[in-house]
Amino acid sequence: MNKKKDDIQIPVTGFTDYHTPVLLTECLDALDIKPDGIYVDCTFGGGGHSLAILNKLGEEGKMVVFDQDEDARKNIPADNRIIFVPQNFRHLQRFLRVHKIAKVDGILADLGVSSHQFDEAGRGFSIRFDAALDMRMDQRQNITAADIIKKFSEAQLHKMFEQYGEVTNAKTLAKTIVEQRAVRSILTINEFKNSVQDIVKGNPNKYFAQVFQALRIQVNDELGSLTSLLEQTAAVLKRGGRLAIISFHSLEDRMVKNFFRDGTFEDTAIDEVYGHRFQNPFKVITKKPITATEEELKKNSRSRSAKLRVVEMKEIGKTE
Repeated sequence: MNKKKDDIQIPVTGFTDYHTPVLLTECLDALDIKPDGIYVDCTFGGGGHSLAILNKLGEEGKMVVFDQDEDARKNIPADNRIIFVPQNFRHLQRFLRVHKIAKVDGILADLGVSSHQFDEAGRGFSIRFDAALDMRMDQRQNITAADIIKKFSEAQLHKMFEQYGEVTNAKTLAKTIVEQRAVRSILTINEFKNSVQDIVKGNPNKYFAQVFQALRIQVNDELGSLTSLLEQTAAVLKRGGRLAIISFHSLEDRMVKNFFRDGTFEDTAIDEVYGHRFQNPFKVITKKPITATEEELKKNSRSRSAKLRVVEMKEIGKTE
């Protein structure tokens, strides 16, 4: 079933300039692709993962791909087996129903920001460029990073930077932002960096990467979207279907790990009235997360933080 990484071919489309898919071989192996199956790529981006899956599908196979970033639309191949949904993956069930799909054989989500998004200066995702503090994955939404810097209270900023960015001096950063925004404009990346430069701790690049991660997560409600996606997967996966999630930071990975272990975000204590416990519908395939090989790290340094976890829907009547 498994092919060596060098044997896997992505159709030559130019899409790989948009984003290099991480853990590609590992994802294909994890999904255990059936030629006539239906698969969902929740984060289409440059299409690297989807195109590789399409290569393994026969004429009856189908791909449903989600991406809220309008830039991804240009990467959709001319292939009638693929359905493009220009929406956030939190709407998974809704749009599968729209396309009259009840169950699927596999779901993949790569939660990382695409190389294209980091490299497009105007999107405001990267500290390497000066641009508007935007960070919206979906340009149709109204709230930008600049809005959060301008409108959040000191307590809200503190909580955001501490929880979403694990910024060591989150309280000081929040206080500084509130003080600085009262006397200066903070609408661009450089204006933001200049306004807080005196309280930066440690390596400036690492520090601002953590700060920007927190802002990006808040702007796009990334953890809320992930929670919503995970809660819908059991309802749409066929028995024996696979769910594969690639995360890039500890907050996401912890959420995925715990959900895969429990099958729910709800309390799984024994019901006091009926005396039974919630049965996890998933079987964990990856006891430990799969990470990039040394070979992949040499080719794509952005794969360093990637962690792949996989579960399978249990067959009816099976428990563990």
